[in-house]
Amino acid sequence: MKALKKIATSLIILILAAVPAFAGQQGESSGILTWLFLGFIGLIVVGQLIPALVMGFGMVKGVLGHSDDHSHKHNA
Repeated sequence: MKALKKIATSLIILILAAVPAFAGQQGESSGILTWLFLGFIGLIVVGQLIPALVMGFGMVKGVLGHSDDHSHKHNA
């Protein structure tokens, strides 16, 4: 059982030592599909941001704007 633990430990150490080597194998430039995907995500973010800003400005305008007071009492 102790031999199995030593083998497992040494395998884990070897795998962890090799991980940074695999991380460095990325190419220098991204492909066109990567840029198209990022552009599409950017369009989604902008598409969600514009209505949020319009609604936010509307809420600020409603809070700070002129309000009609309809709470006066009617004498009948």
